[in-house]
Amino acid sequence: MSSYINQLLASDKPALIYVLDPMCSWCWAFSPVYQQIKAHYPQLNHQILLGGLAPDNDEPMPESQQHYIQGIWRNIEQKTGVSFNHDFWSECQPRRSTYPACRAVMVAREQSDELAGQMLKAIQQAYYQQAKNPSDLSTLQACAQQIGLSEPCFTEQMQQLWDNSALEEEVDFVQRLGVQGFPTLILKNDQQWLALPIDYSAPDQVYSAVDSILNR
Repeated sequence: MSSYINQLLASDKPALIYVLDPMCSWCWAFSPVYQQIKAHYPQLNHQILLGGLAPDNDEPMPESQQHYIQGIWRNIEQKTGVSFNHDFWSECQPRRSTYPACRAVMVAREQSDELAGQMLKAIQQAYYQQAKNPSDLSTLQACAQQIGLSEPCFTEQMQQLWDNSALEEEVDFVQRLGVQGFPTLILKNDQQWLALPIDYSAPDQVYSAVDSILNR
C-alpha cells in the first residue's frame, strides 16, 4: 500500500475524497461543481484517488470506440453545458490509455494535494479544451512545466511509478472501496467511508449530505 493511502487511512481528520480518472469526460463535466464543493469546506482534507479507466496501451483507439466517446461528449454538452474541443478527434491519434495521466497526477500529489489538483486541471484543459492527447508523455510533460514541476524530475518519477505498479495498487484499492464509476465523492469521517450524491448542475445535494454526516 502506498504511503499516501496509508496516511489517508490513518488520519482522524474528516476528508472529502474525489475518486476519478483525469481522462474521464464525466469528471470534466463535474469539475465546476466540485470546485464549489471544495471551496465550501475548507475545514476538510481534500484528497484525490485515481481509479484508472484504461491501462497502458500504444495501439490506436478503434474507430467504433472513437465514435462512441464522441457521442458521450455531445451528450454531456447537452446535459450540463460543459464544452469540449472536438478537434481532438482529428488532430490527435487517440489511444485508450488513461494510466499515464493518472500517474502524472500521482507525481504532483507527492508534492501536495493542492498540486495534484493543479495537475488534474492542467490535464483536463489540455485534453478537453486544447485538443492535446494526455496519453502522450509529451503532453503530460508540458502540463508538469505549466504547474511549476521540473520536467526531468517529473519524467523520472513517471518512470518510477510505471516500474513499481503503484497506480495498479491504487486502482485495486479503489475497487475494494466499492467504487462503481467516476466521478465518485466519498466522505471519510470517523473511519467510515460514505459515498455522496453526484449532481452535475449544483452542489446542494452534497452540502446536505456532508452537513448531515458531520453534524451527527
